[in-house]
Amino acid sequence: MNQSKSESTHMTSPLLVHFIGAGPGDPELITVKGQRLLKEADIVIYTGSLVPKALITGLGATIYNSAGLSLDEVFAIILQGYNSGKKVVRLHTGDPSIYGAINEQIALLNEHDIPFQVIPGVSSATATAAALQTELTLPEISQTVIFTRRTGRTPVPEKESLDLLASHQATMMIFLSVGMIKEVVDDLRKGGYPENTPVAVVEKVSWPEERKIRGTLATIAELVTEAQITKTALIAVGRVLTEAPPPVLSKLYDSTFTHGYRKGVEPQ
Repeated sequence: MNQSKSESTHMTSPLLVHFIGAGPGDPELITVKGQRLLKEADIVIYTGSLVPKALITGLGATIYNSAGLSLDEVFAIILQGYNSGKKVVRLHTGDPSIYGAINEQIALLNEHDIPFQVIPGVSSATATAAALQTELTLPEISQTVIFTRRTGRTPVPEKESLDLLASHQATMMIFLSVGMIKEVVDDLRKGGYPENTPVAVVEKVSWPEERKIRGTLATIAELVTEAQITKTALIAVGRVLTEAPPPVLSKLYDSTFTHGYRKGVEPQ
């Protein structure tokens, strides 16, 4: 029997280990490619309670929860699966490139000559911007976004301390730090953000239980403490978060601005 071209290509394609970003929590925010690879997988190792159960329900794969596993234990599952000719998926929250701890796994894959591919996902940072219904960059307000965290059990390089980063007055998306909200506010003040700087905290963004708290540098610590938000939340900081219309509009759709697809008209 003749094989179709697609069947032949599929059968001869190399076996890869896939790192997949599951997105921030809403199971529909995984990429189409990531969802397809999940359905095709023989083994799925997922990241604890932060991966929505809907993504791993009904799969034909053997499922492992990595929450209680060490790096060596996770890799042992990957290695055994790959050597057995099985399709292995490592399912991470958000986008695996941001605080995803994938480099240490990649180093082991390279050491054992195991080919792999990383499939990006929707980060909780961009999902937070969507939940707050805003851009993270605005003309003449901020053209830079800083993804960072406050030092804690995991140290941060001295040159990347919050107060030094805050001196740029750019938009900041602060991960893994809401449990230290008072210290975060102190650092941001020390760095020079004014007291009226808009700050928002979004807990469990895109989950059914998502909560959004808006305030300013002067009020946010008290609001977050009252709400008893201590984890699984992202702190957004910057003038882009103001709910007022932007003072300067983008050039892209400005009728007086000429670009490669449109000739601008003289202002009246």
